Amino acid sequence: MLNRILLALPVILVSGCIAVGPDYDRVNATKVPNQPDNWQESLPHAGDARTLENWWAQFDDPLLIELIHTAQLESGSLAAATLKIAQARALNTAAISASLPTISAAANESRGTTILGGPIIVGTTIQAQAQASWEIDLFGGVQRRRESSLARLDAEIANWHAARISIAAEMGNLYTNFRGCEQQIALFQADVQSRLQTATLSEKLGAAGFQSSANVALARASAAEGSARLVTQRAECDIAIKSMVALTGMKEIELKQKLVENQAKLPKPKLISVEQIPAQVLAQRPDIAAAERELASASAEIGVRIAERFPKITLLGNVGPMNFNSSDLTINASSWSFGPTISLPIFDSGKLAANVETARVAYQTAQTNYRQRVRAAIREVEEALVRLDSMAQREQQATVASEGFHESLEAAQERWKNGLASQLELEETRRLSFNADLTLASIRREHVNAWIALYRAVGGGWQSMIQVQ
Repeated sequence: MLNRILLALPVILVSGCIAVGPDYDRVNATKVPNQPDNWQESLPHAGDARTLENWWAQFDDPLLIELIHTAQLESGSLAAATLKIAQARALNTAAISASLPTISAAANESRGTTILGGPIIVGTTIQAQAQASWEIDLFGGVQRRRESSLARLDAEIANWHAARISIAAEMGNLYTNFRGCEQQIALFQADVQSRLQTATLSEKLGAAGFQSSANVALARASAAEGSARLVTQRAECDIAIKSMVALTGMKEIELKQKLVENQAKLPKPKLISVEQIPAQVLAQRPDIAAAERELASASAEIGVRIAERFPKITLLGNVGPMNFNSSDLTINASSWSFGPTISLPIFDSGKLAANVETARVAYQTAQTNYRQRVRAAIREVEEALVRLDSMAQREQQATVASEGFHESLEAAQERWKNGLASQLELEETRRLSFNADLTLASIRREHVNAWIALYRAVGGGWQSMIQVQ
């Protein structure tokens, strides 16, 4: 039997192995039923796809770039993703090494008795050996393991990019919300100043008998209410700063000093161009790429498990000197051996078959996860497009409303000074004008956040370097 195997070895080595299990078909494996051919929502106009590659730098806000960079350096999730890449790279190296011959050395010294066809001799035996082994990848199990480990490495690299984009978007939202909070503080301060002026004037008019005590009390209460709301708004801004400190790891006093520049100035993002075809946009998302690579790895694992059910042939060899020394005898010799070893699973109570079935189920699970990730990505892009379009329309209307209420407030103040409008009418007009200003500031902030959401949804300019055959 061994002679036949030895005769067949040259043929096996020349012809190569037969890789059992399914060959990964990326096109068919990644088909998502009922995936739309076009986006359902309107796309932003006058955008440039190239702006995604250096999008944050175009905000013209160096501090934002610094905060994003610092947050990425300090991120625990990004550090964990980096460690997973290192682990996957080590496993890939181990998988590659499994296809190569291994050489090891061993040495031993022992003392005991030996019978050499006569009397018992007590002596010392010293032996050294070099051993070599090489498993012939007859059915492609080792090849499939390499495919699986390489796909996992690609997936972890893509996950790292996904974490990086997520952190940048989170930092961008925090920064935008803080600048929007500063704008609202400015509005509250102006409102409080106006209320205080009205209260002061009301007290003077009341002292002169031109205002009732009720109107004076109302003006004083209005000023106190405005001051209380200003305190609340300042507290919200302080909380926003602490959130940025937690994400970046910067000292709070240092961050506050940096935030003084560009105070109450919202960052202005560049417009993003989105491809009409969803598949082209989804190809930019690293989380989709990671899910696809996990699917490829699961496919290769099926071949690994199938190969375990077939015979294995390993070439084994060793060579080395031996020395036996006693008081009466010294022997120096050398030994060597070389030959194939074949192992064949005969009965395992269905364990290997169960392993194959487990691998197939894992592949189906990976395919389901991929499809869910694609559908979730489509939803995220569609929702970002809806918010972006809604914010653009609302900002136009809110601007008109704010300007109109400003004119109404100025007119009400003039009528009140001339005794033609009541204190209650003035305070109601002031409330409407202030709320319109707050709404406009909030919409402008959310408009920037909507662009950030779209940036994140379309993959943040990341481009996969994975070459799939």
